[in-house]
Amino acid sequence: MPTAPTTPAPGSIVMYSTTWCGYCRRLKTQLDSAGIGYEEINIEEHPDSAAYVEQVNGGNQTVPTVVFPDGSAATNPSLREVSERLAA
Repeated sequence: MPTAPTTPAPGSIVMYSTTWCGYCRRLKTQLDSAGIGYEEINIEEHPDSAAYVEQVNGGNQTVPTVVFPDGSAATNPSLREVSERLAA
């Protein structure tokens, strides 16, 4: 069973993405503007990561999939959702 990467540091996230995903580009731009740190993992370059994304998205390779410091994941979250979950 695929597993999530090392848990992100407090205040940061891991974002699974692809190079062609417009939602991923938008979220990265918003995260950069807000000063929120993230590790980006391209699922097309890392098959194990693609398997994890499928696991948390009902078999679909839906990106962006974000992993929070508490180990939970969200699919295509808004900047507001990311900020709120990191503040909790």
